[in-house]
Amino acid sequence: MAGGTYAGDVTQRLPSGPGDAPEPQPTHEATTHGVGPHPEPWPDDPRLDPELLANGDTRNVVDRFRYWSMDAIVAELDTRRHTFDVAIENWQHDLNIGSIVRSANAFLAGTVHIIGRRRWNKRGAMVTDRYQHVRYHPDVSSFLEAMRADRRPVIAIDNTPGASRIETAPIPERCVFLFGQEGRGLTEEAVAGADGHLEITQFGSTRSINASAAAAIVMHSWVVQHAELP
Repeated sequence: MAGGTYAGDVTQRLPSGPGDAPEPQPTHEATTHGVGPHPEPWPDDPRLDPELLANGDTRNVVDRFRYWSMDAIVAELDTRRHTFDVAIENWQHDLNIGSIVRSANAFLAGTVHIIGRRRWNKRGAMVTDRYQHVRYHPDVSSFLEAMRADRRPVIAIDNTPGASRIETAPIPERCVFLFGQEGRGLTEEAVAGADGHLEITQFGSTRSINASAAAAIVMHSWVVQHAELP
């Protein structure tokens, strides 16, 4: 669904006693109980969703977006998205993809690119994919071609030979971070076709950290170098 209210957005209401206000109950998207129905009269604001005003809003959104329609939230985010994109190879239905998409929303990535299989586990995204622009590429070569056409440098993220440390390397302001699958990492084709190759410095005994954790670190590293903090 492109926008507007959907079934998961609407607060579920439990039976209440006489005179009791209904308690907003969390939806599958919610991390808290959110807010209940808006007192009437409702604000005259075209960004607000009448169903959410009537039933409450338990979506996983910051307070300033309470009662806003999905279309209105996406439109506002589009006015200030950052200039980095995120790309993920998807060959084995990795459970981390949803979490990476959620981090992409938190750090306001421009577009999320899924390479390979179109189906991916969205549970970890907590519905944040609906507030992001998601683009699909059938394989690595088509993804690289699309990025070259967009003149967007591809930065491979993997702790393999030839990588520079992200802690000391300059990160391009306009780029796309390319992440691989949990365990196998990036394919050789992806690393070879990238314009840059970065790794996260580690100090313990494990060979690698979780893919979604690595993605969040990389996006935050971009924020530290380039973002204007609110």
